[in-house]
Amino acid sequence: MRQRQSSDKQVLAWAKQGFPPGTEAFAYKDNVLAVENVLLPVIAASVGTPFYVYSATVICRNYRAFKAAFAGLDILVAYAVKANSNQAVLKLLAGAGAGADIVSGGELRRALAAGFHPQKIVYSGVGKTAEEMDFALQSRIGCFNVESPAELQLLSARAQALGAEAPVSLRINPDIAAGGHAKIATGKAENKFGIPQAEALQAYALAARLKGIKICGLDVHIGSQIEQAEPFARAFAFAAGLVQDLRRQGFSITHIDIGGGLGIAYQAGAKPPLEPGAYAALLRQYLGGLGLSFIAEPGRFITGNAGALVTKVLFVKPTAAKNFIIVDAGMNDLIRPTLYDAWHEIVPVVAPPAGEPCYQSDIVGPVCETGDYLALDRQMPLMPAGALLAVLSSGAYGAGMAGNYNSRLLVPEVLVEGGRFAIIRPRATYDSLLAQDKIPDWL
Repeated sequence: MRQRQSSDKQVLAWAKQGFPPGTEAFAYKDNVLAVENVLLPVIAASVGTPFYVYSATVICRNYRAFKAAFAGLDILVAYAVKANSNQAVLKLLAGAGAGADIVSGGELRRALAAGFHPQKIVYSGVGKTAEEMDFALQSRIGCFNVESPAELQLLSARAQALGAEAPVSLRINPDIAAGGHAKIATGKAENKFGIPQAEALQAYALAARLKGIKICGLDVHIGSQIEQAEPFARAFAFAAGLVQDLRRQGFSITHIDIGGGLGIAYQAGAKPPLEPGAYAALLRQYLGGLGLSFIAEPGRFITGNAGALVTKVLFVKPTAAKNFIIVDAGMNDLIRPTLYDAWHEIVPVVAPPAGEPCYQSDIVGPVCETGDYLALDRQMPLMPAGALLAVLSSGAYGAGMAGNYNSRLLVPEVLVEGGRFAIIRPRATYDSLLAQDKIPDWL
C-alpha cells in the first residue's frame, strides 16, 4: 500500500490498497484530501460542486516522461486533444513543446488558439467534412491521417480548389485485437477506422495518382487503454513490414504515426500498465532501423490520472439490498462508468475515523436513468449529506464527454499548480442554457 499523508496515520478501512498508481497528486493532508497543495474543500467552497480538478504538475510530468522514453528518436508527441480539450490544459502542453492530434474542426481551432504550431498538428478521424479540410489546409497543418479512399479523393479535390498540397498518411487497419473495452478498440477489421490492410497498396497507388496529395507516411493506431506489450508489438511488426512493401513499390514513407493507446491504472492496488520506456523499446525493436521519424498520440496517459471529479452527497437511501449514495454529479458529467463499464476509485474527501464500518453501496446521480451511476457495489462508509467524494482518474474523457442531459449545467473545471488554483471553465448558467434554444416567431 502506498501511504498517504495523514497527521494521525489513520488507516482507512475502505482503501486498504491505497490509490491507483499515477494519482500521487491527490493525497490526504490532516485527513483532508488535497490536489498538490490545495485542499479540495477550499475549491468546493469557491466554485461549488460538482467540479473537475486537474494537477498541472502531473500533466507536465506525464508529458515529459513520455517524451523522455523516446530519447534519441525523431518523434513528435502529439497530445490527443479529445482526451481533455480545455484551453488551459492545451496551452500547458503546447508550452511544453507538444504537438496536437485533432479529430474535428473544433479541436483544430482549440489547438491553434492554445498556441500549437500548425506543423505540429495531425488531423485524424473518419468523417472530415469539406469545410474542415479547407480550414486545415489553409492553416497548413502538419499531416492528415486519411482513413478511406473516398476521404482521399475529397481531400484531393479541396486541395486543388485551394491551390494547396495536403501532406497525408494513410491509416491502415491491421486487424489486431488490443484488449480493453470493445467500444474503444480501433484496430479490428470490424471497426470503422482505417483502410483494410488488404487494400493498403491499392490506396497508396490512388494517393500517388491524385493531384494535391503528398504521401508522407503510414498511420497504425489500434485502440485505447492498452495495458500489455503484445498488441503494440504486433502492430509495430505489421507496420515495419508494410513500410518495406511500400518502399519496394516506390512510395516515399518518411514517418509512421503509431497512434496512442497507452493505458493507465484505474484501480487501487492495480499493477501499473505498460510503461512508456517499454513502449518505446518496442518501437526501437521493430521500427528503429528504418530511418523514419515518428508521431505518437498519447491522451489518457498524460491527463487521466492528473484529474478528479469532486461531487457532494445529497442523500443516502438505505435498502435491504444495499445503500444508495445519491450525489450531485451524474452520468451527464462523467459518462464513462455507464458507457464503458469503467471503474473509477471513489474516496471521501474528509477521511472517516479509523475502523469506520463500510456498507455495500451504489454511488448514483440525480439523472433520471437507471444507468446514472458513478460506481456499483462499492464498500463505503456511511456518508452524511454534504460530504464530498472524489472520483479519481477522471482527467481524460471526463469533462470532454459531458453534456446537458436533463437540462443539467456543465460543471466547472479547475487547474491547480502548487498552492494556487484557477477556474479554467466557469460553471454554465441557466440563462446560457436556455439561450441555446430559439423559439419560432409563429409559436
